[in-house]
Amino acid sequence: MFISKLKFFTLSILTIPALLLGCKNYTAISEEHLAEEMVYELPPIPDTHTLPENSVSLGSSDTFGQVAIDIPITAGPYKPTWASIEQNYPGTPDWLREAKLGLWVHFGPQSSGNSGDWYARRLYTPGTRAYKNHLENFGHPSKIGYKEVLREWNPEQLNPEKLVNIYKNAGFQFLIIQGVHHDQFDLWDSKYQPWNAKNLGPKRDLLKEWANAARKTNIRFGITFHHEYSWWWWQTAFQADEEGPLAGVPYDGNLSLEDGKGTWWEGYDPRLLYGVNLREYQGVGTAANSAWSPPPAGIFKNHLKFANWYSKWWAARMMDAVDKYQPDFIYTDGTDQQPFSGHGTGTGYKSNAMQNVIADYYNKTLKRRGKVDVFSIVKFRKKTNGTVNTEEGSIPKHVKTDQAWIAETPVGDWFYAPGFTYSSEAVIRYLLEEVARDGNVGICVSLLPDGSLDNGSKQMLKEMGEWMKINGEGIYGSYAWEIIGEGENDKLNVLPGGKIGARQANHKFSTADIRFTKGKDGKLYVWVMTVPKVGEILKIKSLGLKDSFLSNKIKKVRLLGYNNKLDWKQEDQDLIINCPAEMPFNIAVGFQIETE
Repeated sequence: MFISKLKFFTLSILTIPALLLGCKNYTAISEEHLAEEMVYELPPIPDTHTLPENSVSLGSSDTFGQVAIDIPITAGPYKPTWASIEQNYPGTPDWLREAKLGLWVHFGPQSSGNSGDWYARRLYTPGTRAYKNHLENFGHPSKIGYKEVLREWNPEQLNPEKLVNIYKNAGFQFLIIQGVHHDQFDLWDSKYQPWNAKNLGPKRDLLKEWANAARKTNIRFGITFHHEYSWWWWQTAFQADEEGPLAGVPYDGNLSLEDGKGTWWEGYDPRLLYGVNLREYQGVGTAANSAWSPPPAGIFKNHLKFANWYSKWWAARMMDAVDKYQPDFIYTDGTDQQPFSGHGTGTGYKSNAMQNVIADYYNKTLKRRGKVDVFSIVKFRKKTNGTVNTEEGSIPKHVKTDQAWIAETPVGDWFYAPGFTYSSEAVIRYLLEEVARDGNVGICVSLLPDGSLDNGSKQMLKEMGEWMKINGEGIYGSYAWEIIGEGENDKLNVLPGGKIGARQANHKFSTADIRFTKGKDGKLYVWVMTVPKVGEILKIKSLGLKDSFLSNKIKKVRLLGYNNKLDWKQEDQDLIINCPAEMPFNIAVGFQIETE
């Protein structure tokens, strides 16, 4: 069992040399680096106190200075400052653009709730689907809370190697793998968090399995970390029902280490799962029961020692995962310029924990690979050399080339729930919308609680693979063109944003709806957002001889997946294409354009 002081020993660099040597994407690691290790002992959790709810104002995040945390990092040119990171970073690696399409493995014990995203938090909020499902499937959260979900969760059908092969056949070229969600449950053999998948639930090192499968299949992967704002996210666990037979009986977030004596969770400190009660701060309790909103910007001024410890704990866990699995990128969730910013999801404290993690990651990579061909996703951060951004659920209005970015969205929701709409048409059109704006794409296809794909997911992935085999040459490695596309009456008909579901699947496009990409071969690709009829005449206004965005005349037009000669002509106002007598295509069609 684990003691509350959590004295840990080393963060050692683990490798998979045999796999690395057989994989062209990965740089072999020298023997001297195999013996390297970073020693760090995390201090004990500071004691905290609890004052009446909503009785304390937050400290000012504007006047509170950023704290430089005391945690060792790997030696090298990268120092834990944004200036040093920007100065030394060689630029976003080319492989991201080349891979283009990633599969988001957003999977963990919260899938057990069959309630979609944020089940762990919402099971403590009466009236939500998660609360109702938890009552029905587990029990009342004052008696059986999320810790019991962790104990019972066992995805017996989860087979990362099999799944990665399915994903690759569907056209995905990299993986975005969840390491820890807001629930604080590490999905690896974690040195710094005893509440982890190796100790509880499946008793498997799931990150290791995913990393091994990715390397065996020769595709890149990154690890995501969502645990920065867990300390305020989890405040629902410190509540109680306000009505009913168990009104006023505290939920299990209120339990202490001592309460676990003689129980199955003896030795596991609840503070390492649910955090500490922060509801004394004004706005924290209200935000806990909101659909999404974080607490107001500010500093948890009565918890500064805990906050400092917490930010170091956050960083150490990321550094541990990087040591063990050597990912091709890391990903941090949030809505502000960096974790622990004092604003947005980073409310509560200000520290340079993120800069420490990135500097350590890049220095480690430089020593292991001889180059820094990795990146760090810091969601919503301004353009910074050394970071990549995301667009969650949204489709930018314009071409976006100011920084490398990944458009990310789930099919249905980020965790499984019944009733999702699985539509390869919607996913492919979302892909076309994003790549036409110069984006890369990460699609979450939620696994069932047992770790398998349901039939709808399997069919959707199969259809995606068939489309990508025909059209991938205009997607992988592509760039945005001069314009996004065109539509009827010079107006773009854009797929609705948000999670992919019935609204996107039912959205109507016509053959006047066009998107453009520039392929890695330098050729232009024209995408018709729905399949034209046999013999239909297409007119592409942007490619006429007059007022064209092309500098040279068109010399060849090829329909992807069609091997015969195509009838076409370039007139003053339009490129006119006569569709052939056979159009055995699905979803959308692509034309390759060559100029003189």
